[in-house]
Amino acid sequence: MTFQEMGLRPELLQATEELGFTEPTPIQQQAIPVLISENRDLVALAQTGTGKTAAFGLPLLHLVSEDASQVQALVLCPTRELCLQITRDLDDLAKHLPEVRVAAVYGGASMDQQIRQLKRGVQIVVGTPGRVHDLTRRRVLKLDAVERLVLDEADEMLSMGFKEELEAIVDQTPEERQTLLFSATMPKSIAGRFTNNPAEISVGSRNAGASTVKHVYYMVNARDRYAALKRIADLYPEIYGIVFCRTRQETKDVAAKLGADGYNADALHGDLSQAQRDYVMGRFRKKQLNMLVATDVAARGLDVNDLSHVINYNLPDDIEVYTHRSGRTGRAGRTGTSIAIVHRRETGRIKQIERVAKISFERKPVPTGREICEKQLFHLVDRIEHIEVNDEQIDSYLPVIYKKLDWMSREDLIKRFVSVEFNRFLSYYENAPDLNVKADERKSGRDRERGSRQTERVRERRSRTDFTKFYINVGSKHKMNPARLMGLINEHTNDSSIRIGKIDIEKNFTMFEIDRQHEAVIEPAFDGATFAGQLALVQKASSGGPRKTKQEGNFEKRKKKHRKGKGWA
Repeated sequence: MTFQEMGLRPELLQATEELGFTEPTPIQQQAIPVLISENRDLVALAQTGTGKTAAFGLPLLHLVSEDASQVQALVLCPTRELCLQITRDLDDLAKHLPEVRVAAVYGGASMDQQIRQLKRGVQIVVGTPGRVHDLTRRRVLKLDAVERLVLDEADEMLSMGFKEELEAIVDQTPEERQTLLFSATMPKSIAGRFTNNPAEISVGSRNAGASTVKHVYYMVNARDRYAALKRIADLYPEIYGIVFCRTRQETKDVAAKLGADGYNADALHGDLSQAQRDYVMGRFRKKQLNMLVATDVAARGLDVNDLSHVINYNLPDDIEVYTHRSGRTGRAGRTGTSIAIVHRRETGRIKQIERVAKISFERKPVPTGREICEKQLFHLVDRIEHIEVNDEQIDSYLPVIYKKLDWMSREDLIKRFVSVEFNRFLSYYENAPDLNVKADERKSGRDRERGSRQTERVRERRSRTDFTKFYINVGSKHKMNPARLMGLINEHTNDSSIRIGKIDIEKNFTMFEIDRQHEAVIEPAFDGATFAGQLALVQKASSGGPRKTKQEGNFEKRKKKHRKGKGWA
């Protein structure tokens, strides 16, 4: 079935053609006809990169009334990046519908500007749960005319602690609305909570990897992980991919090392401002960067379809996350490669991913210096062979060049010309060590595994003390709870990898702990933030060593007073 056969508006057909959408993807073929012709709830399951945004975006734009200025469709998504990406996609699809207006509302940006945009009148709103909830509480965003509600990655929003916000937003929409759930995974409990007798569409198996992606892993010692990454990058001279790291700090460190070593790489993480993120992504989309080093949260919603590689600098804990990562390559009919750099004790994780995701990994040896030099040499020769020559510009210089080089033989000339580009590889890899884990190393590794696990448990216990205390001026009377606090932190920092320690919720304020690695981002992230209709003020506890600070002392006194039933000061 083509887009024309689906009965879409001519303006949308023109836009799809200009955007290069030659034929619908499987999820679009199944979802669009249902959404256009039936007013029924829908649960659609499809992996990353299968065209989910257009699958719900085209029907939203087809059915929207341009004459009405109230909000007719609301799209909720977990992160700022995904919110902006969906908005850009809808704007592109609506390029020939000038009266249709789409607004993006999300945390970490000026609320005043978003309010002004809403007051001018919009038909479609795309937003994150926290900001949408704030705007509805202020009565700036009114949802009483919403006909279609889209929850994009609802499972992710709930895991980030937005359960109460989602339920509060849904309660403000009309009961007769149409609810659409789009995600790569969707537990039945979530579908039952937000939909009524939905139609179900599934493209591919749950957690299954895409058939266009080849899965490879290299086994190295932990200390050689970065050296292995460099060799992988050198083995594929035309690499265009994302390197996934666990934490923001690791992302910064790896990107800085790659840049210092001469690779076109940059980092994408939650510490960047929106302008910085746009700048990095602009360079990556234009292929001015070969590698983007990112966390999973920062990479959500990226619309790059021609990645050659995805590299797992660390394997994720969640198999679904690995499926999301690998699904970013091998899109739009192309093939791609997902690479994992693993420690020798992670072979069990590889087998687990293979079993659950129904894929097969190929173990490859880390390339030697000789293999890399050979690959780079032939890549250089291919470039020379296929370079476009501007005869008119070059011909005038040739007599001088011939005269200067006529003393060299053909063989000497080729050697010198190739060496100009190639000497650095020969020099770097001249005495390069073998990074592969030997069989006896794996055996000794298994022998030491019990002791290593004990050491890791000791380190884990020590790391639990490595937290910084913060206070926020909202508590139980504002309906604060641990899930909502975690959701608030995730939304405003745009990073769900931040470790959160102890949470102590009192009537008027809350104490919470953040791992010290991320303490510097908390206060700036909450600048201008709101919660329950009031300004959310976050303050770091004063340092006082083992002694309680005055602030902490007052906090403890209030707790004791409250427990004795004496109220609050």
